[in-house]
Amino acid sequence: MTSLQKILIYKIVAILRGADPDYIVEIARALSEGGVKLLEITLNSPDALGAIERVVDRLGDQILVGAGTVLDGEAAAAAISAGAKFIISPSLDRATIETTKKLGAISIPGAFTATEILQAHRWGADIVKVFPASVGPGYFSDLRGPLPHIPLMPTGGVNLDNIREFFKAGAVAFGIGSALVKATPAVTGEYLQQLKTRAEQYIQAITHA
Repeated sequence: MTSLQKILIYKIVAILRGADPDYIVEIARALSEGGVKLLEITLNSPDALGAIERVVDRLGDQILVGAGTVLDGEAAAAAISAGAKFIISPSLDRATIETTKKLGAISIPGAFTATEILQAHRWGADIVKVFPASVGPGYFSDLRGPLPHIPLMPTGGVNLDNIREFFKAGAVAFGIGSALVKATPAVTGEYLQQLKTRAEQYIQAITHA
């Protein structure tokens, strides 16, 4: 199964930002046990590249790891070298897309308007991240009208209350940050169990959408 196929099948991308790098593997394992098989580690997190390497090394057969908050081609190349299989950006940058594709990873740049989304697609994006999606499923549905051929992933504002509506509007995947996984200074057994439970809830939400 290719990385793109995994994203389209598993759909929920857990966004991990600012977590203690010593607990990244445990957090990733809890997400995986809850059914969330896609993990984005943002590059503005402590030791992000090292964290990507450790999760890939320990759990690479259980969870697909990507890098987020990737702002340029050099950062994309570094993340892919560390083991990232997909590259996610908050914005639209051609060099980031082209570097990602050249190195064989999945490109998911951020865009908001129809013009930006179409440009991202023309530059080679595999999926376009609609960010921020906090404007709601209605806006997302409006975008899908003229752009049904472009795979879209709402991010920023997706939660258990609205994920079904985004799903019905045609989202192929979902980027979910603090509504699913929050960086915390105390990664306890209780925290990991709660994280696993939240992951299960998201999986159930899209399964029954």
